Amino acid sequence: MKATWNGAIIAQSDDTVVVDGNHYFPESSLNREYITFSNHKTSSSSKGQASYYSLIVKGEMNPDAAWFYPEPKDDADIVKGRVAFWKEVKIEP
Repeated sequence: MKATWNGAIIAQSDDTVVVDGNHYFPESSLNREYITFSNHKTSSSSKGQASYYSLIVKGEMNPDAAWFYPEPKDDADIVKGRVAFWKEVKIEP
């Protein structure tokens, strides 16, 4: 699977996990040159607290476009060490 935005490959891996319709990519598959810090956080009753990354490609920013669970709840351990995307990030084979 491949995650792309603004013409750039943000992540690519044959090892994604689908949870709630979202592909979670291994953190090691991220193209770090496009990833930047975000202090945004949300909570999920089933997975725990999510942290976010923003994307910067070709001088354009896509704020909070990737999320991950640094310490997921026990029942959501499958997403530990993985990152999912939204906000116009295309996920395709």
